Amino acid sequence: MLRTNLSTRPFYNVRAVRMALALAGVILLGTSVFNGTRLVSLGMSQESLGARASEAEDEAVRLRLEAQGMLAQINAQELEVVADAAREANAIIDQRAFSWTALFERFEATLPADVRITAVQPRLERTGEFVVAIGVQARRAEDLDLFVESLEADAEFYSALAIQSQTDDDGLIEAIVQGVYAPTSDDVGVATPESQGLEPEILESGAEGL
Repeated sequence: MLRTNLSTRPFYNVRAVRMALALAGVILLGTSVFNGTRLVSLGMSQESLGARASEAEDEAVRLRLEAQGMLAQINAQELEVVADAAREANAIIDQRAFSWTALFERFEATLPADVRITAVQPRLERTGEFVVAIGVQARRAEDLDLFVESLEADAEFYSALAIQSQTDDDGLIEAIVQGVYAPTSDDVGVATPESQGLEPEILESGAEGL
């Protein structure tokens, strides 16, 4: 009779081993699929970024060409004239040769009760004259005419004229009055705290309703 001592041989659970191997295979397969998907996705992203970079380079070239074309169309002499006028105006303003306080005092003296100022834009002509464009609102055409006449009567204004006017939705007349401002010698060179904080190009009034 053949006798075998079972305690000398290990006992294996074959089913558990097979299940473990199958699970490991599934995990390995899933990892491989995931890595493959990521690789394809990264490849597509790289291709898309390359295409966008190429488009950006083409757009940059186009914009540079447009800029060169615009620069070629600029008249150097006209640009120099504008630059000279700007430098001259800035020099006068820096030297305090224009007093905003004095200008608004003239407006206060000539402004009718039913007219208000909404904006002021002075500019220095090449002739050395200060031309002031004044945005105003008036209830009636007569009030606007009275303001223009008052400016004409003022010794420091001449050639005052309403160059543009229209009626808004509220029935108010919106107009631009333009005139030459010739301040007296007492007003030239006046520097005040009020004038130092104001922009020289355009000032907007904060006045409320008429």
